[in-house]
Amino acid sequence: MRNFTVYLAFSLVALLPALGAESAPNTLSSEEVSAGWLLLWDGESTFGWEPQGGAEWKAADGVLRASSGADGWLRHATPFANFVLRVEFRMNTVETDSGIFIRAASEGDPTKTGYQVNINNMNKDFGTGSLVGRVKVPSGQVKAKEWHRYQITADNDHLVVELDGKKVVDARDGSAQTGYIGLQFVKGAEIEFRNIALRPLGLEPLFNGKDLTGWTSVDRPKGRAIPEWSVKEGAIHVEKGPGQLETIAEFGNFVLQLEVRANAQNEDHHPNSGVFFRGDKGTSWTGYEVQIRNQFKDGDRTQPVDFGTGGLYHFQPARRVVPNDQEFFTKTIVAAGRHIAVWINGIEVTKYDDARTEGSNAVKEARLAPGPIALQAHDPTTNLDFRNLRIKPLPMR
Repeated sequence: MRNFTVYLAFSLVALLPALGAESAPNTLSSEEVSAGWLLLWDGESTFGWEPQGGAEWKAADGVLRASSGADGWLRHATPFANFVLRVEFRMNTVETDSGIFIRAASEGDPTKTGYQVNINNMNKDFGTGSLVGRVKVPSGQVKAKEWHRYQITADNDHLVVELDGKKVVDARDGSAQTGYIGLQFVKGAEIEFRNIALRPLGLEPLFNGKDLTGWTSVDRPKGRAIPEWSVKEGAIHVEKGPGQLETIAEFGNFVLQLEVRANAQNEDHHPNSGVFFRGDKGTSWTGYEVQIRNQFKDGDRTQPVDFGTGGLYHFQPARRVVPNDQEFFTKTIVAAGRHIAVWINGIEVTKYDDARTEGSNAVKEARLAPGPIALQAHDPTTNLDFRNLRIKPLPMR
């Protein structure tokens, strides 16, 4: 038994380069996290995904599987526009019919509202790798019962599909510019997926790494400690507070990524801060707040204190406190209309859809109007660093 175990472990290691996965299944390396990669599937649950149609999806043993039910698709709840998407799939029969949807609308036929990257060895016109109805790839490209990998790039109207490291589609089509990622199930054809990750493209710097050009400080009422904002070692550094530093530019729908470090005074101190958006310009602490506080209860990271890092303050606690104080972590915020999602170190921790009546006060109403991006200085014990801030407006259908 020992010899078999060693052989199996060696075989898996040998396969990793071929699959392009340097880390364990359904995880990201630290280099990938820094580069902005996001796990769309956590390897454990269907958090962040919404079933469409009658397919029955199950997450088990590191695999997302559909083998029963009626035709349907599993749609990720967050829309994206420009990105690189990686997906591994396995067909359990030669006759399996499936596909990956990109930039699809929430309603209607996703093949027509967006693009379908096909998984089908039996379709003579649009084999595995094809963009169904648009770009043909010959059938018979992949073997059943083996894992295969897609890398799909959607950059404005430029669409590239790579199958097991080989480019099979390089096309121009601008009919769909933004939308949802989806996984297809056709009744009677079991399909499995894993290692579903996405890196947003086209994000532009919000901070030049040298000075606070493009930012302005907003202080709380007089008589309280004034925050000290500066630039140190390529990062925005803040001590004391309360107050905030906000962008001069305003944003409504966007993908925002930044790196944050909370500098604690001791093991019992967890700096409190946040990232605000869609608030009122020149007025501190308005709009939605994505919390920064790396504290949890009783050693359980699924029990955040004060909504936890990545939680949407007032509305949705983070489902897990991922980062630690004294270490830079990557935060990604996607705001798309009423939908807000947050990833910490590439792990989705918050998904919220604001169903309230639209208005101007995000605490009481759904705020959809643009506003500045703001970094919070919470109190006199504040001590944080922010770096590598970058953003991309997200077009809406």
